[in-house]
Amino acid sequence: MQHDAHAHHDHTAHEGHHGDHAQNHGEHGGHGDHGKVSWSMAAKATLHCLTGCAIGEVLGMVIGTALGWGNVQTMILAIILAFFFGYALTLRGVLAAGVDFRTAFKVALAADTLSIAVMEIIDNGVIALWPGAMDAHLTAPLFWIVLAIALAAAFVITTPVNKWMIGRGKGHAVVHQYHH
Repeated sequence: MQHDAHAHHDHTAHEGHHGDHAQNHGEHGGHGDHGKVSWSMAAKATLHCLTGCAIGEVLGMVIGTALGWGNVQTMILAIILAFFFGYALTLRGVLAAGVDFRTAFKVALAADTLSIAVMEIIDNGVIALWPGAMDAHLTAPLFWIVLAIALAAAFVITTPVNKWMIGRGKGHAVVHQYHH
């Protein structure tokens, strides 16, 4: 990955990966030729989805815990919020390009649905299967350690999925046409 380029771009509008994609079209041959997709580009798209998922997961767990909900209800809320924030981050970037809401919403669905779904299956699967993780309180180190491992596993497994989708003009490749 290009850590220096990624670390120094402007995060204020959270269009980081979109801006990087626009600057790095040479990495995958532009819009017409999606066959060559760099791992860096796939990782940036995955990191974008992971950001939304992580925000939703943590917020859902905090809300569920604060309300005294059980594990299943809390996990469902966390998954719903992961999708919401994943889509919202993409929407923000596409809307900033001057696209109407309806079109931007369709782009977000096309760009993020499979990526977020894979991430949610992996990270929630790790949490559900890790002994004691489902019952760990937000103040317990086990909660945060397992969450970090789960999100890392989701990133590693989802990056090849995103690379494959972008290479076929799907997923985050759809977002490219709105960032020039």
